[in-house]
Amino acid sequence: MNDLNENAVKRCLVLGGSGFIGSHLVDELLKRGLQVRCFDRPHVKPVSALHLGNANFELCEGDFVSEADIARALDGCDICFHLVSTTLPQSSNADPVFDVESNVMGSVRLLHQAVKHGLKKIVFVSSGGTVYGIPKEVPIRETHPTDPLSSYGITKLAIEKYLHLHKVLHGLDYTILRLANPYGERQRINASQGAVAVFLGKVLRGETVEIWGDGSVVRDYIHIADVVDALVTAAGFSGNEHIFNIGSGRGHSLNELLDAIEAATGRKAERRYLPGRPFDVPTSVLCIERARQALGWSPKVGFEEGLRRFSDWLGTSAGEDRH
Repeated sequence: MNDLNENAVKRCLVLGGSGFIGSHLVDELLKRGLQVRCFDRPHVKPVSALHLGNANFELCEGDFVSEADIARALDGCDICFHLVSTTLPQSSNADPVFDVESNVMGSVRLLHQAVKHGLKKIVFVSSGGTVYGIPKEVPIRETHPTDPLSSYGITKLAIEKYLHLHKVLHGLDYTILRLANPYGERQRINASQGAVAVFLGKVLRGETVEIWGDGSVVRDYIHIADVVDALVTAAGFSGNEHIFNIGSGRGHSLNELLDAIEAATGRKAERRYLPGRPFDVPTSVLCIERARQALGWSPKVGFEEGLRRFSDWLGTSAGEDRH
């Protein structure tokens, strides 16, 4: 069964629903007529305010590491989308204790309360770019060894294991999506994460784009519309598989990314090449055949089309005002 609406779902909880991915997911769930509770930190400015006037939308503020706040958020919900992460891949190694205490312990408390509240299912967003470590083969399948080089990847993997444990011990259903590099409308272009958003923002502002290495590093980029489609599909899925790579199935080098940004914006990218970093994996592209076969999901937005959508949304003069 791959239809969320057919699973008699009354209310969905989106942890991190005010963020880039979460806000798009909330909009899609509301569009489907579902009741949605968005959980996020107090005073977080939502990326999208489109859903605030919807009668089926509810905002629930709290702290992810607070078991009481999580229990309150879960009350009356059938499906939980776990999109919360308190760290970033590039900075997580600086404080792995915080990474474990906030992400792993917070998620274990979430699972405990999910069982207690009779939650039907959790959909967890993991990281296809960090849990595998250095690829032994490309494209990377879900069966590839998992040897993360960052605390971020280790904590994602640990949460995956606790999801499996709670399935075995308590029957809590789950689906894990190991995402490639998401990009698209509403993504912050002045942040430190997301090559597409950062590069696009710099090109639109006429700033020099700094590239670590010679620009040959290859990554898998997936548009936000396809990410949301995968999340909703996973929520309605009931099958034997629990872990799915979600990507475009194609790789693009940083140089190709900048070429495509130039084509989408009609602007020249000023490039500055810096010495390569030893921890950057040369190539990371996910194999998405399992998602195609079991979920019936496949990406629909091509790379060039996705960049055009993102660029058009930003406009040529409102880049910095769009976060």
